[in-house]
Amino acid sequence: MDFIDPKSPKISIVVPVYNEAESLDLLHARIVEVIRSHQLTYEILLVDDGSSDDSWPKIEALHNVDPAVHGIRFRRNFGKAAALAAGFDQAIGEIVITMDADLQDDPQEIPNLIAKMNDGFDVVSGWKKIRHDPWHKTLPSRVFNFLVGWTTGVPLHDHNCGLKAYRREIFDEVQLYGEMHRFVPVLAASRGWKVGEIIVQHHPRKFGYSKYGAKRFIKGLLDLITVYFLTGFRQRPQHLLGSFGLICLSIGFIGLLALMSVWCISRLSAQIDDFHLHKHATFYLSIGSILLGFQMVAVGILAELITAISRPDQPPFSVRQRTSNLTPPSPPQQPQ
Repeated sequence: MDFIDPKSPKISIVVPVYNEAESLDLLHARIVEVIRSHQLTYEILLVDDGSSDDSWPKIEALHNVDPAVHGIRFRRNFGKAAALAAGFDQAIGEIVITMDADLQDDPQEIPNLIAKMNDGFDVVSGWKKIRHDPWHKTLPSRVFNFLVGWTTGVPLHDHNCGLKAYRREIFDEVQLYGEMHRFVPVLAASRGWKVGEIIVQHHPRKFGYSKYGAKRFIKGLLDLITVYFLTGFRQRPQHLLGSFGLICLSIGFIGLLALMSVWCISRLSAQIDDFHLHKHATFYLSIGSILLGFQMVAVGILAELITAISRPDQPPFSVRQRTSNLTPPSPPQQPQ
């Protein structure tokens, strides 16, 4: 592959760093070895997410040795999604590659990611088919990946893998916040970008310790609900909330209708004392279901009003290309 202008690198490698001082020198050496062997122009963006060890001095030292290394230092720990967002904001390469700093992701996979993208993909996610993690991390991860694929229709085997490649333009449309970094392929797919995956090597951790505990699984499930709503109903929230409301209303009215039928039959049978509505749980469940149904429909209407009034800058579509006589519209001007 031919070299390009160093001021406009082709590959931007974004690495979130949180207390990984011991691994940074080796990580840099491995990345440079792969990049130079394939004659790629590159930049490495190391984002220090509020580390309490010597990660930042290490990053500064690497920058002094290799001008292609750039560092960003947070004032405190803001999370992996924020670190990636900061790196994406500064990246100027045509392809952005993300990896973790703990040496479990193998830089030797970088050419394979690029080769897969050359096949027409816009996002390529790594799949750690063979993992060197304890079962209490791999089992929840498999359950989570199944739920994400089943819910969103993006059947990646390993949504949590930190080794991914993206086309830079994706981040003009996909915004990261909270802990949405693991859902970038899903968010990109919802905008029409083509998503693929390759099997990658996974190495045992050599230094430090894992930064993720059991609550990561719970947060992931909550984020999955958010992503499901944003990707499927962002422009039409009433379709989700209203549908749930109509289901509740239907259940409630069917329950009341059944009770009324039984009451009428008891009246005709002259067994008035044998049936009293307030003594049956179905009566209260039906009333509660009707009230919940009305509330969900009302919330859906409010959500539709908020969606209509907010007028988000991001359009509800993604343009792949235009004919030569068309130019992209100018971004909306901010009020003075």
